[in-house]
Amino acid sequence: MNTLPPEKPSLEGLDTKWSDAWEAAGLYRFSGAVARSDVYSIDTPPPTVSGSLHVGHVFSYTHTDVIARYQRMRGKAVFYPMGWDDNGLPTERRVQNYYGVTCDPSLPYSPSEEGPRVSRRRFVELCEELTATDEKAFERMWRRLGLSVDWSMTYTTVGAAAQRISQAAFLRNVARGEAYQAEAPTMWDVTFRTAVANAEVVDKEVSGSYYTLAFGDVLIETTRPELLPACVALVAHPSDDRYRDLVGTTVATPLFDVEVPVVAHPAADPDKGTGIAMVCTFGDVTDVLWWREAQLPTRPIVGRDGRILPLDFPTPSAQKLMDELVGKTLFSARELLLDRLREAGALRGDPRPTTRAVKFYEKGDRPLEIVTSRQWFIRTLASRDALLARGAELEWVPAYMKSRYDDWVRGLNADWLISRQRFFGVPFPVWYPVSADGATDYGSPIFASEASLPVDPASSCPPGFVESQRGEPGGFVGDPDVMDTWATSSLTPLLVSGWLTDSDRFASTFPMDLRPQAHDIIRTWLFDTVVRAQLEHGVLPWKATALSGWILDPDRKKMSKSQGNVVTPTHLLDEYGADAVRYWAASGRPGTDTAFDVKQMKIGRRLATKILNASRFVLLVPVPSSPTVTEPLDLALLAALDEVVASCTSALEALDYAAALGRAERFFWMFCDDYLELVKARAYGGSDSARVALRRALDVVLRLLAPMLPYVTEETWSWSHEGSIHRAPWPSSAELPFAGGGDAGVMAAASQAIAAIRKEKSAARLSPRAEVGRIEVAAPPELAEAIRAVAADLQDASHAAELVVTGSSTELTVTLHP
Repeated sequence: MNTLPPEKPSLEGLDTKWSDAWEAAGLYRFSGAVARSDVYSIDTPPPTVSGSLHVGHVFSYTHTDVIARYQRMRGKAVFYPMGWDDNGLPTERRVQNYYGVTCDPSLPYSPSEEGPRVSRRRFVELCEELTATDEKAFERMWRRLGLSVDWSMTYTTVGAAAQRISQAAFLRNVARGEAYQAEAPTMWDVTFRTAVANAEVVDKEVSGSYYTLAFGDVLIETTRPELLPACVALVAHPSDDRYRDLVGTTVATPLFDVEVPVVAHPAADPDKGTGIAMVCTFGDVTDVLWWREAQLPTRPIVGRDGRILPLDFPTPSAQKLMDELVGKTLFSARELLLDRLREAGALRGDPRPTTRAVKFYEKGDRPLEIVTSRQWFIRTLASRDALLARGAELEWVPAYMKSRYDDWVRGLNADWLISRQRFFGVPFPVWYPVSADGATDYGSPIFASEASLPVDPASSCPPGFVESQRGEPGGFVGDPDVMDTWATSSLTPLLVSGWLTDSDRFASTFPMDLRPQAHDIIRTWLFDTVVRAQLEHGVLPWKATALSGWILDPDRKKMSKSQGNVVTPTHLLDEYGADAVRYWAASGRPGTDTAFDVKQMKIGRRLATKILNASRFVLLVPVPSSPTVTEPLDLALLAALDEVVASCTSALEALDYAAALGRAERFFWMFCDDYLELVKARAYGGSDSARVALRRALDVVLRLLAPMLPYVTEETWSWSHEGSIHRAPWPSSAELPFAGGGDAGVMAAASQAIAAIRKEKSAARLSPRAEVGRIEVAAPPELAEAIRAVAADLQDASHAAELVVTGSSTELTVTLHP
């Protein structure tokens, strides 16, 4: 194909033009059941559909797309689906804010329900409606950015297919003894009223005070006096001589007069406070440890709503005080108890200010409490060694990120809590019988059959029961909980690969090749996915993982919705274009936090514009009549390009898209700024060698840049080729057969020399095109020899009547003679 380039090529409209063309041609459709060795499969992160995309998404998803496009050009059938993570708290919060409703599971369903309270089924419908709208907006943005996704294979993490996969995996976990239910102390967010897994917990510094309480003659310091009614023991270190004689005895709690034992435990810190501490059920995870190992009784005091629960006490005065506390917030309970302790003389001294690390749910703004509740768990502690071995098998990019995974696995202290007390999620396929006296028998769960999946126990009945028996004596109740969002998204490799639904696709795509994701969710999404693949198939879910860094705002803080400092990409795409935004994203190295910088986008747009203009220039040079390259400068260019091809290929094989972009970009600018100027006169003068080198170099460098800048490279490729550049083969040395006859050092020498001549002309206030009589170039002998090889081209480009090169200098110098 040989068509003239447009007279005034422009970047405007290229994204729409080519995005539509790609879709119409089905360019990125997965080719179906092919040999596993011919497939490159990507476990694309399903973005949370709870609002709008921001530049952080653009940053990381561009990285993945670069790799997908590269592998496609390498001849692979690229399996690159896109999903939407639409369940969980973010979606529920968005629906609550958008529609002004809250979910009340006790209400009956009606399709015409309106706020402020709606039934669970209606709430789920609203979640589905809003996420469907958000998903369309997300897809439009991804298409505009140029993601080469197979849009015929989108999925959601809460749809029917995801529910079937999630429920089937859960049932198999149960059958193998890997999943179990237990009533145990769990971290609880009182705002969202749900249990929280360890991986979702963050520490935040909180200001507070230490209060000194007197248990008779024994003084303890605590930051949480409101938990005094739940005190079940005092604990000291076994080697602490101050309390050695006290261990094994009992002391009475102030105000409530309950005799509690004094126990010894090595986790007690003799240097903290008075060296002896309250054990309450439950103030923190250390309380849980002491409670479990000392086999202490349970006196739960904090309810799921964060308010004080009732407790029974033997004395009327203690019970009266307890009754006053019931239903109060923890803050109000603290103030009341401090007043009473002060009145009783059991509060000693003044409060001592302190700052301490307190655990929060990563999406919450109130400290977590520890509440006893019935939850589902997946066993992870028993698989610690196997999970560490899987981490060692995995290719980590960058490699140092592996330590985060290893540290998390080695530090596991509890199994994975997978149930949540929410509404929009994958339900557990479980019912429980109700005894004749109306009590729920949690010890005899009724599991759905795998053939019946997906099921919602809130609206379907277990085998042998009818709907009228729901909640009735002798009947049944459905499990009210849903699976944690990580419990479903950890199955994305199985979901997208066709486990249980498409055996051919599964054989072609699983285990997958790549998991791209952010580094801050290694301990959640990455770890959890490794767990599920290990338990279900005994393999790694993918061969490699590429970790992207954060985007930082001008204050070097992570951009996030919770921080309120995100930038949405629409106006950036409008102003600079998709290729320019992708250029900025692809410049960020794997795993490295990168500053949001529109200056980089401006550079990217300049590069895209130069690609248009340089391509037009090359293609307007007459077509060569002979396919050979003979001149030293042309051979040197192709030799340098051969090195660039090898370097870019090596970088992309190592998932280092930034290095590949940098190498290709440097060559392109050298090609434009130096080679085009040096060879222009000869190319127009009839040199087939120059014309062949120009076209061959342009063909190659466009393909090197195509994964990063897909629109402008597709546009310029279309001026001289049939078909898409994104289905063209990746460049190789075989396409540069003349490169072996050239010396890349000669090209570098030519660039040095022309740069020095331009500098000297500028110093003499001459334009680059100004004619001069004689130019003397002095250089070290080896450099001078390389410059002599291209002296004729250098003389033409310098507009000099004569050019003399000598090897008598220790450095490169240029002298102009008018």
